[in-house]
Amino acid sequence: MQALPILTDTTPASPRKPEWLKIKIGHTKQFHGVRELLHGQKLFTVCEEAACPNMAECWSRGTATIMIMGDICTRSCGFCNVKTGKPLPLDPHEPRRVAEALREFALKYIVITSVDRDELDDCGAGHIAETIRQCKELSPSTRLEVLVPDFKGKHECVATVCEAGPAVYAHNMETVARLHLQVRPQAKYWRSLDTLARAKRHGMVVKSGIMVGLGESPHEVKQVMRDLADVGCDLLTIGQYMQPSRRHLPVIEYVHPEQFQEYKVLGESLGLTHVESGPLVRSSYKAETQEELMRSGKLASA
Repeated sequence: MQALPILTDTTPASPRKPEWLKIKIGHTKQFHGVRELLHGQKLFTVCEEAACPNMAECWSRGTATIMIMGDICTRSCGFCNVKTGKPLPLDPHEPRRVAEALREFALKYIVITSVDRDELDDCGAGHIAETIRQCKELSPSTRLEVLVPDFKGKHECVATVCEAGPAVYAHNMETVARLHLQVRPQAKYWRSLDTLARAKRHGMVVKSGIMVGLGESPHEVKQVMRDLADVGCDLLTIGQYMQPSRRHLPVIEYVHPEQFQEYKVLGESLGLTHVESGPLVRSSYKAETQEELMRSGKLASA
């Protein structure tokens, strides 16, 4: 276990990627159709902003992760490639544009996420809720997952989003408790757990995600999973952290695929209904799996 270094202009780059992180990207007709649709509606996607390695696979399956409320975040997390700064005013027409995009291409599963908008009184919760409502109105057959901020711990904001009725309420822990200050300097570990606990009390199917390879120990990963199970979290994704640039936190370790499999087995033994764990897994990877779990009766649909 190693501590994260303080970022400087001379921070070393991550070590060489192992073979299991090298993938071949193939673009299908479905992929190009989704991309043209999203670009035509002037919608941002985390898939592109974060250069996700699974973008081609997910878009080809007719799923995507749309980022609303702009592409400028009020926070400066050490792992994230989204721009930090003063955001533009919210676009009141954005919820309808997102909904129209879903209706036009009949996406079967959509994840709606956002930048942090800490400067707003409700941290953007009302805008997220309106987007959910518009999408459900125009595309009722599309399953909706929301991946939301912690809303600075404002309980009423969690309630606002839950009352709009997404199928899955997700908020990522991102890392273990010890590394939170360096990885998510404006967030708090226990505040994120409380956010998930409150969503669960509103009857939501609850999901979270973490990255590994930042210097955490297996024991610390187990503690995160135990904490998530204790607050009622249903679903968890675990993936390898990848350094977006030299300005971001370096990779301390490339975790072996066998360790990811061990995390999956351990998490489900602790009470999590489903753990998607692997080097290339991201928080929205195979998100439509939730629908399958709901149909199977393992989870109650929202």
